[in-house]
Amino acid sequence: MTDTTTIELKNIDPGDISDVLVKIEKSFGFKFGDTELKDVKTFGELCDIITSRVQGDNVDDCTNQQGFYKIRNAIATIQATDKNSITPDTNLQQIFPRPNRRKKIKELKNELDMAVDILDIKGWLRWTIFSGVAGSLIMFFFNWKLALSGLTFFIVISWAAYNFFAKEFKLATVGQLTEKLVRENYLKSRRNSSTINRNEIARKVKEFFSKELDLEEEVLTRQATFV
Repeated sequence: MTDTTTIELKNIDPGDISDVLVKIEKSFGFKFGDTELKDVKTFGELCDIITSRVQGDNVDDCTNQQGFYKIRNAIATIQATDKNSITPDTNLQQIFPRPNRRKKIKELKNELDMAVDILDIKGWLRWTIFSGVAGSLIMFFFNWKLALSGLTFFIVISWAAYNFFAKEFKLATVGQLTEKLVRENYLKSRRNSSTINRNEIARKVKEFFSKELDLEEEVLTRQATFV
């Protein structure tokens, strides 16, 4: 184990790790006990606990492949298109044109019965909101009433922007969408949700930590320590 590996994991905010663990619970369909993780010191130990907790008949097949077929069929249904024309490399912008993109993504969510959080607001609008919130926080040092008004205003603007104007894709292809949805909805992505491929679970946990915490997978070795 290198010093870099140790530092990478030690520097993670415990709150961020807790958020990832909640997503893992949802994806794999179980809840950690209150003290179940208190003695966990390495990433490998965490993976072993998660692997042991996931329930289902073990089947040696590929969940990503099954997830892709589900997503492909759902897209073909709501867009009334030939499913065979949809591949992992298919561009999402081509499938979902901007004019009715939000409506179609909502239909995709309902068809899959999964959260499909793949839309974002334009970069300039996101930067404007961020700058406004930051400026309002700084204003607390000078005029708390004005700062509170500004903060409230930009929070409302942020809520409205993400709920009514988010049309930019966070992902580029159907393959990337599949990877995200399978990671976040492992059991739902399988053809039979009462089965699992136990050999995949540690890899999915590594994907969670890598994507959610912006870590290189190379630092997520079994020996990498949290403390």
